[in-house]
Amino acid sequence: MCGFIGFLDRQGGKTQAELVHTIEQMTAMISHRGPDSKGVWCDENIGLAIGHQRLSIIDLTDAGHQPMISASERFVIAYNGEIYNAVELREELTAIGVKFRGGADTEVLLEACAAFGVLAACQRLNGMFAFVLWDRQENTLSLVRDRLGKKPLYWGFNQEILFFGSQLKSFVTHPNWQSEIDKEALDLYFRFNYVPSPYSIFKDIHKLNPGSIITINRLGESQETYYWNIRNVVEEAVEKRNPKYIETELVEELDILLGDAVKRRMIADVPLGAFLSGGIDSSTVVALMQKQSSQSIKTFSVGFYEKNYNEAKEAALVAKHLGTNHHELYLEVDEVRKVIPDIPEWCDEPFADVSQIPTFLVSQLARQHVAVALSGDGGDELFAGYNRYRVGRSLWPWMRRIPQWARSAGSYGIQRFSPRTWDKLVKGMSMFEGKQRLLGDKFYKFSEVLKATNQDQFYRLLISQWDPPASLVLGNHNLSEHYWKELEKSTLSDFVEKMQLMDTLSYLPDDILTKVDRASMAVSLEARVPLLDHRVVEFAWQLPMDMKIRQGQGKWLLRQVLNRYVPRHLTERPKMGFAVPIDSWLRGPLREWAEHLLSEERLKNEGILNPIPIRQKWQEHLSGRYNWQYPLWGVLMFQAWKERWVW
Repeated sequence: MCGFIGFLDRQGGKTQAELVHTIEQMTAMISHRGPDSKGVWCDENIGLAIGHQRLSIIDLTDAGHQPMISASERFVIAYNGEIYNAVELREELTAIGVKFRGGADTEVLLEACAAFGVLAACQRLNGMFAFVLWDRQENTLSLVRDRLGKKPLYWGFNQEILFFGSQLKSFVTHPNWQSEIDKEALDLYFRFNYVPSPYSIFKDIHKLNPGSIITINRLGESQETYYWNIRNVVEEAVEKRNPKYIETELVEELDILLGDAVKRRMIADVPLGAFLSGGIDSSTVVALMQKQSSQSIKTFSVGFYEKNYNEAKEAALVAKHLGTNHHELYLEVDEVRKVIPDIPEWCDEPFADVSQIPTFLVSQLARQHVAVALSGDGGDELFAGYNRYRVGRSLWPWMRRIPQWARSAGSYGIQRFSPRTWDKLVKGMSMFEGKQRLLGDKFYKFSEVLKATNQDQFYRLLISQWDPPASLVLGNHNLSEHYWKELEKSTLSDFVEKMQLMDTLSYLPDDILTKVDRASMAVSLEARVPLLDHRVVEFAWQLPMDMKIRQGQGKWLLRQVLNRYVPRHLTERPKMGFAVPIDSWLRGPLREWAEHLLSEERLKNEGILNPIPIRQKWQEHLSGRYNWQYPLWGVLMFQAWKERWVW
């Protein structure tokens, strides 16, 4: 796992020494992504500079040093990631006469591109990756990102200079860089609490779409090609579905497929472990790891002393059953407070998933023992685990039959009472037993969703933090509407599958995988995600819905695999997620920090955000009657990011 950065200054005029000095400064900004070694490659004749920071995982020798030049000297590569079928590719390349200098997967990737071409090489890859490849013969630059967007890659032009690389903060250090916030991206950020692809927070800088290749020539002309497109994958998978499936055979097939995906991700020349929350996804990954290991694997979890947010006890029970070498960390508020000021440093784009904090802390814990950790992310999107899927499946058909006026009246009725009042009203009711965490907030969310007039609006209201976000961003006039039209475009008739696809296009790469990448790389830990092996993705989309949601419970087939290794009573519990009690912390130990960033005078002077709705939600939150932790956290993370990176 590594990081790279680069720029192409087509105006030229910079000496080799000047290029080297600039790229070394930019590369130093991402040293945490690869502290083991660093390297640069520059060509003053074309104004190109590439820098790389290496975290050594496979072949720890200098043979894996980057940027790397191909045996033919035609290609130069800088690469971030791991290729899990590198052994098979090496054999294929050796058979056609390629001679290797070392054992690094970087060299395999480089020579595969040289032998087969970039497109054909990418179609052969099983892994997570982002890389830049310079063709010295054709004078073209290729930027490539893995199929699901596990590894980040930004690119775009600023002041006539092409920038590309793993993280935005390196761009800001270039002497010619000029920061300009993209209002359209900001609109989307306040709806999602993350900036979705292909946008970035900076104008004219983009996230490369997962599964795509951007080729740029010396004139700055670019062309995008997909070597794997999730929309096409889904359409083909739906067509291939076999209505006469046999459940036991599907369980066996998934068990074998996941076992291979996990086995490939256990290949490393450094210590390896896994995150374990005790939920379905991470428990399945850990179970399959332990099955294939002759020693107790190392597992890691974090917990909170607030009972309603703590999953560490369940994780410990799963670890004990599987016989892992388990490590856990219970978090105090003071530990969290120390982390928060550093979030903009490693999340160098506004990002407001509050689980970024425990993800960072569990990564920090893991890094004390291992250099690689496997994660259970991806199971919810593939096997329909999110609550919104079950809600959409059961609630939307019912809502459609109720007149709009009646739903509006119901929404108004719910909102006459505050969430805290609802919490008191339902306390002790048997029908809500075991489901009372933030129940009043869920009632309020339900009241908003009641207003939906169609499926797309239903989904939009479910996932929105600020609605509409245009009311928050000054001078914004709902610029992001065309983004929604693209996201919601689908031939799928099943509403749950449509939500799954939209989440896979947006929430998965731009929230879940971004969180895992930034939090783990902040402490130089490589995180691998076996459930998102592209073969598993393609398999999951061929499953009929009743193999995912059954009797009101998601991930049915995945649960059957896990039941082979872990008793059901250890993992069957209400879904909690990687939750953090930010709501109470904002009223207590984090209040002073938040007040500083949300002060009315500050917001007015900055002239970007409308202080009226922000101050209103802040006061309502402090009163305890309402819980606006997520929309407020979005504003706080934007303010903290801007304070660090925009000047």
